[in-house]
Amino acid sequence: MATEAQISKSSKTPKFSTRVVRRCWRCGRKRGYMRDFELCRICFRELANRGELPGIRKASW
Repeated sequence: MATEAQISKSSKTPKFSTRVVRRCWRCGRKRGYMRDFELCRICFRELANRGELPGIRKASW
């Protein structure tokens, strides 16, 4: 989990647009981030397994 200082630092507007750090809104993780859901892969999986993300279901074939 990211510290409050890291989260607040990444929320500021950067000097250059390539320095934007996108973070998960639940845990603050920056790696494994999915833009469509604004979640990291871990939080995405937890919410999807619980059925809390509309339109997402576990694949089976």
